[in-house]
Amino acid sequence: MNQMIVHCEEQVTQMALLEHGRLVEFAVERATGTTLVGSLFKGRVVNVLPGMQAAFVDIGQKKNAFLYVDDCLHPHLEKQPKQKPPITSLLRVGQELIVQVMKDQLGGKGARVTTHYSLPGRYSVFMPYADYIGVSKKIEQESERNRLKQLAEQLRQGEEGLIIRTVAQGELTETLEGDIESLRELWETIGYRAKEAQAPALLHRDLSMVERLVRDAFSREIDQLLIDDVRQLKKVQSFVRSFDPELENRIHVYKDSEPLFTRYRVKDQLDKAFQRKTWLQSGGYLVWDQTEALTVVDVNTGKYTGTSDLEETVFLTNLEAAEEIARLIRLRDIGGIIIVDFIDMDTEEHRVRIVERLETMMRKDRTKCLVVGWTKLGLMELTRKKVREQVMHQLFQLCAECEGSGVVLSSLSERVPEIIR
Repeated sequence: MNQMIVHCEEQVTQMALLEHGRLVEFAVERATGTTLVGSLFKGRVVNVLPGMQAAFVDIGQKKNAFLYVDDCLHPHLEKQPKQKPPITSLLRVGQELIVQVMKDQLGGKGARVTTHYSLPGRYSVFMPYADYIGVSKKIEQESERNRLKQLAEQLRQGEEGLIIRTVAQGELTETLEGDIESLRELWETIGYRAKEAQAPALLHRDLSMVERLVRDAFSREIDQLLIDDVRQLKKVQSFVRSFDPELENRIHVYKDSEPLFTRYRVKDQLDKAFQRKTWLQSGGYLVWDQTEALTVVDVNTGKYTGTSDLEETVFLTNLEAAEEIARLIRLRDIGGIIIVDFIDMDTEEHRVRIVERLETMMRKDRTKCLVVGWTKLGLMELTRKKVREQVMHQLFQLCAECEGSGVVLSSLSERVPEIIR
């Protein structure tokens, strides 16, 4: 059984996604300090940096947002100039423009923004000026891909761009049309607000964490959605009713006296998932190390002695490790470059199968991932889009005693005693 479970407190909301009892995704949202990703602002250019081909934009936050030249060009790659123009020909100090947050403020850096606007709906992503059609790669049947692409071509207007999402598979024309039209109306509303507002100003904020995850992840593959707060339950029921009424009967309120996250072992699984050393069921283990530049995972056989064939033992350990690494990358919400040091294998077939297993497991991840492949040094290189602060950084902070080689509970963790004590 696949389940989404939501635990609500006055200042903090947490969501966990379980696949057959195993925790695969976890998210936290505070009443203050929520993500700005997806939000649109009317900003004002405060500094143009020719040497960096970038500009700083005041969007009304503590730190100015960062806008690269690439994010000022046409959103369709084929319509961009062959030679990148200087940023000074595109932007000037004092200029006002609409920008959308694509990455939250992380560390000492301000948010990263773009003029490649996109508004996600349940079945599609609306891009007002992108002028192209895309269909989710997770829809593999060619006839269905062609049907959806043709449908999108019929429904788009002018220079609009559309990406058809995975959940649109098998849906009727009327369903997609309603989704796209509502996004088109939203964009028009944002345009009206921009004309009236004085920069810097917030024009549109994306949905709350729960609504966003319900929109993006609550599908017919999810058997049950449990919420331990009646007010939140009613909001979610109303939201789901607006796009897929048939899913409403899968939403239930949790009333048992045992805390929701204790009942489904979320706390225990989180405790294990965020350790530097994580054990595999076979007796092998993984060691996780993180720097500002990348994340490194080391695979070890540990207590696993396996079969009499050493190569087979190594392969089976690596195969299990590949599955667990994909799960924990998703659960920890790790972004950027990830290097995995698998145990050395002599057989090329085994190396190919490790790549295939990683690709299969990472297709479950809603965040864009890429299995780059084996490096010349025999390391596995992966990338995962970095969008917002990692869950680990929300729950823990660096330990001052060991100068960052360990972590201690953050103030947020203390606000979430149900999750981590």
